[in-house]
Amino acid sequence: MSSQRVSIQTEDFDLGEEVARLRRDDRRIGAVCSFVGTVRDRNDGSDVASMELEHYPGMTEKSIEAMIAEAMKRFDILDARVVHRVGLLQPLDQIMMVAVVSAHRGQSFQACEFLMDYLKTQAPFWKKEQTPEGARWVDARVDDDAALARWGIDASNA
Repeated sequence: MSSQRVSIQTEDFDLGEEVARLRRDDRRIGAVCSFVGTVRDRNDGSDVASMELEHYPGMTEKSIEAMIAEAMKRFDILDARVVHRVGLLQPLDQIMMVAVVSAHRGQSFQACEFLMDYLKTQAPFWKKEQTPEGARWVDARVDDDAALARWGIDASNA
């Protein structure tokens, strides 16, 4: 499922194409900040051969859209885009990207970090890792109260 600002997809993405689409010849843009997450070959001390990401279609996009709307309110940014992959992924595969555009770099950096902290702590994704010990389901969200507190979000309400 895809929208202007959020895409949840199985296929890989091209960061350059995503940023170009986000910029759209907008002359107000003076800064682009992006982050790309990739699959590691280790997690929690175990080798990871592959991982499978799942989500609730519709709910996940709505949740991420709401956080982008919050970032637009909190920071002086012009636009943002999140692409997150689901399905079977291998080490080195791209998992997700966040890109933010603004007139000045500081606001882009802050908004990008805000969105990343949200994705790591609150976004509704679940993953199954294939390890030498067998398959294991892992909550893809990280419990990071400090990351949420930095943005004034109470972890008990998140």
